[in-house]
Amino acid sequence: MNKKAKRVNLAPYLMVLPLAILFFIFHTIPFLKGVFYSFTDWPGYGSWHFVGLRNYLYMFTNNQISQSYWFTFKFAFFATVLVNAISLALAVGLNSNIKYKKFLRAVYFLPYMLGTLIVGFIFNYVFGTMVPTFAKGLGWSSLTTSILGTDHAWIGILIVTLWQGLAFNILIYLSGLQSIDEEIYEAAIIDGASPWTKFWKVTFPLIAPFFTINLVLSVKGYLMVFDQIMAMTGGGPGNSTTSISVLIYSQGFNGSQFAIQSANAVVLFIIIAGISLLQLHILSKREERLR
Repeated sequence: MNKKAKRVNLAPYLMVLPLAILFFIFHTIPFLKGVFYSFTDWPGYGSWHFVGLRNYLYMFTNNQISQSYWFTFKFAFFATVLVNAISLALAVGLNSNIKYKKFLRAVYFLPYMLGTLIVGFIFNYVFGTMVPTFAKGLGWSSLTTSILGTDHAWIGILIVTLWQGLAFNILIYLSGLQSIDEEIYEAAIIDGASPWTKFWKVTFPLIAPFFTINLVLSVKGYLMVFDQIMAMTGGGPGNSTTSISVLIYSQGFNGSQFAIQSANAVVLFIIIAGISLLQLHILSKREERLR
């Protein structure tokens, strides 16, 4: 018997192909070129020579690079913990039976619609002009100076980052909360479960996959923090708020350290990929235990 040749629907492949080509040209090729240049002494122009692992070894002896890694990890830790804790609490509140629920959801989602650089420039004015003006009128001497010009500048950046980052996390948590059947809560109430018990034993296990998504995306995003810092402090005062991404940009393109910062970018990529995979491994096991 002659078997009929199985027809292959080419339409999905033809739709994806242009995007795949563009992704390869504008993402994959530059990434591979960056990896290659990390093993050279290329300053961003002119000729280059192969230097092996010299750029990677240099990173371990450079205090500025070490400081940027310390700041980035500190910032990512506090931002990830706070944004997930606050957004989960707000999502639980917005999912309950309260007045003006739809309006409040729109209010919390509004910052996500604004550009990060625009938000950074606005809050630069708020911290630099508005807050000191009100502080002088109220007699609060500690706030008469912009926080962005002090050793606590990273806290100002953290506040703005949290304000803008809450929206996306709330949206993810809300989608998880709305997927829970109300009959499960009714059964928990009949069993005499307290509000905290309902949350910890019912709600959180059922939204664990959404928690995993938010946690992984938060860590990835905050380890690559760039726009807020460039708009608000530019990495200052001094180098106190210089993240890894800011250092790669400033020294790579303006400091003739293209090869060294290419190596820095490769290391950052490996760190983010490693942390993300570790998170997925640990959190997926936790999800299985909670089920």
